[in-house]
Amino acid sequence: MPQRRERLRPVEVDRPKRVLLAAPRGYCAGVDRAVIAVEKALEQYGAPVYVRKQIVHNVHVVSELEKQGAIFVDEVEEVPPGSHIVFSAHGVSPAVVQGAADRDLLAIDATCPLVTKVHREAVRFAKQDYRILLIGHAGHEEVEGTMGHAPERMILIGTPEEADTIEVPEADELIWLSQTTLSVDETMETVRRLRARFPHLQDPPSDDICYATQNRQVAIKKVAPETDLVIVVGSANSSNSVRLVEVALEYGAKAAYRVDYASEIKQEWFEGVATVGVTSGASVPEVLVEQVLADLRDAGFDAVSEVKTAEEDLQFSLPKELRRDAQGNVDERALGGRIRD
Repeated sequence: MPQRRERLRPVEVDRPKRVLLAAPRGYCAGVDRAVIAVEKALEQYGAPVYVRKQIVHNVHVVSELEKQGAIFVDEVEEVPPGSHIVFSAHGVSPAVVQGAADRDLLAIDATCPLVTKVHREAVRFAKQDYRILLIGHAGHEEVEGTMGHAPERMILIGTPEEADTIEVPEADELIWLSQTTLSVDETMETVRRLRARFPHLQDPPSDDICYATQNRQVAIKKVAPETDLVIVVGSANSSNSVRLVEVALEYGAKAAYRVDYASEIKQEWFEGVATVGVTSGASVPEVLVEQVLADLRDAGFDAVSEVKTAEEDLQFSLPKELRRDAQGNVDERALGGRIRD
C-alpha cells in the first residue's frame, strides 16, 4: 500500500464545488473473471499459484493477490515444473502455451474472451492469406500475444502517423484488427489514413475494441467538458486508463491526471477548481475510487453526481480448467465476472 500524505485541505473557489462520477467505470467482465480465476485457483489448489505477467494491469490488484499466495513471473521458464500457472487476461501466444506444456505446467487460461476473439480472427484471416494490419502498442502483452498467432502475416501499426508510411505488398488482401484497449477515436483515425492509402482494406467482422473500453471513453467524453479537473484511477501500464486521461483532455477537461491511489492526488491540482470528474480504468476495483471520493470530501467536494451513459451486465464463465476441477457447488460470484459499477 502507498504511504499516506497529509489530507487534502479545503479548496476555496467562488463557485459551487461538485464531483461528476463517470459510469460505467472500473472492473469489466474480463478483468473480474481473471481476478476471480486466480482467487479460485488458490482456493482449489493451494498456494503458490504462479501467474504469467500481471493478471490485470493494476498494482493494487496484483499486490492483494500476492498476499493470498500468487507469485507473478515474466516467463513460464521461471515456474517450477508441475506447478499451476494462470495466463493473464491479456492473452498469450501459442509459443507461451507450448512452453508451459513443455514444463508440464498445469495452465489456467484467464485470457479475456474478447481478446481470444481477436486471436481467432488473426488465425482465420492468416489462413485465408490476408495481410493483417494490427493497430496496437508495441510491447503491450496483448499485442505480443495476438501477433504470436500469425506473426508471418501481421504488421503492427502503433499510431495514425505510422499509417502514413507503412509499406505492405501491393497484391495482398488487407484487413485490420486492433488491440482491445485503445482509444476509439485514434484507432478510427488510423483506419481512415490506412484506407486512404489502401482502398481495398477490409474491416473485421465486428469491432475489436472491447465494449468496456468504449463505454468508459464515452462516459468521460460526456463528463469532461464540464470539468476543471479529471482524476482517472488506474495504473501507468494500463492502456485503457492512460487513454482515459487523453480522452478527457481532448474533450474539454482543463486538466486530467492518472493516479493509482488517492494518496497521489496533489493539493496544487485544485487551484481554481470547482468541478472534478472522476473515473477509473477497466482493471480498477471500486474501493480505490471510493478512497478518492473520500479525499475529495476532505477538500469540500461533497456533492457527487453520477453521470451514466450505459448499463453493463455482461458475464463470462470461469476458465474451463477451473470449472473442470471444481469440487462441489460454487457460489454465484465464482460462476462468472459481473460488472461492478
